Amino acid sequence: MRRLLAALAAPLLMFPAACSTSDDAETTKIGLIVSLTGNYAPLGSEDAKSVELAVQQLNDAGGLLGNRVELIVRDDKSQPEQSVLSFNDLKGNGVVAVIGSPFSNSALATIPQVDRAKIPYISLTPADEQINPIHPYVFVVPATSATYADRILQYYQSQKISKVAQAHDSRSSYANSGAKGMEAKAAQYGITMVAGEEFQTSTTEFGAIINNLKRSGAQALTIWATGAPAVAFAKQYATAGAGLPLMFTGAQASTLWLKPTGAAAEGVFVASSIAVVGDALPAGAQKTAIDELAKPFTTQQGYPPPQFAADGYTGFKLLAEAIKKAGGTDPEKIRTAFEGLTLTTPNGTYHYSASDHSGLTADYISINVVKGGAFQATDWAKGKLAAVAGG
Repeated sequence: MRRLLAALAAPLLMFPAACSTSDDAETTKIGLIVSLTGNYAPLGSEDAKSVELAVQQLNDAGGLLGNRVELIVRDDKSQPEQSVLSFNDLKGNGVVAVIGSPFSNSALATIPQVDRAKIPYISLTPADEQINPIHPYVFVVPATSATYADRILQYYQSQKISKVAQAHDSRSSYANSGAKGMEAKAAQYGITMVAGEEFQTSTTEFGAIINNLKRSGAQALTIWATGAPAVAFAKQYATAGAGLPLMFTGAQASTLWLKPTGAAAEGVFVASSIAVVGDALPAGAQKTAIDELAKPFTTQQGYPPPQFAADGYTGFKLLAEAIKKAGGTDPEKIRTAFEGLTLTTPNGTYHYSASDHSGLTADYISINVVKGGAFQATDWAKGKLAAVAGG
């Protein structure tokens, strides 16, 4: 673990040398809270790699408004209380904004501190509670859980699937929001939710849940999970031979799920950011934005950027653009800039406003299927994504 943390910290030490700004340039400090240890380390480590890449690219290009960006990273240890402590520590270090945890429970625990401190907080988790109601200084990067639910339901409707069952991690705010979103939106697509099962982040045996879902009369299953439970569920589901389409969400759009799941992942559907299937897109601004992340990330890491890396990279790009638009680092001016911000990123084109702090629509979510150990956009998704990517 010490080697992991050292590896993550190493690029930070390189920034001043790689920076093309002058030695006497001022520094803009930006905080990053991610899970580098604990259950959500697979998410947070990818966020950290991509944010560090984005910072290095910006510094190499001359910095932010002429200033070198200094990224200060803190580990929330996959624990909400540690996220709060990290935020307070970063505030004391004079950061102008914080890019916050991919763990939904950590983000939600930290938001009251953000409200009081009035420091822009760019969240890397999709839990809907962060933006409903609006928190003035909180802006969400991933498509929200309810937005994912909407896109999945669109796909089911296109496939003439009218009965759906779902299971979710009741300990995860992200999963709870997704399950509620499915329940709330299903009827408008002519879909009936015929069963709903709950499990916990520590659950390892899913036999009873799978049997209940199989008996429900569902034509497809949606699972809201993060980390180890998603791997275990997919493997046990394949062994059970249920034969129904199985859908996971963006938390599984990564080799960190594909590799341990192995053959059991074949034929499984996974909803993801458009960034995960950039190769399926026509040439244009969207593909260019994805390539700016994908090419150097793949060169550095030896594998394409997963969903979490796209979120981290996008979050920094959005923050940098808001600071440029604000003309400085005054928190109130950055917040105002965000509320009028439109930007094409690896995750899609964002349109934030005073009434919308999520900024991303379901149009930029892909529905993929695993083939040959890789995510491939379905034909339905290719058609939908081409329409927003310039094809």
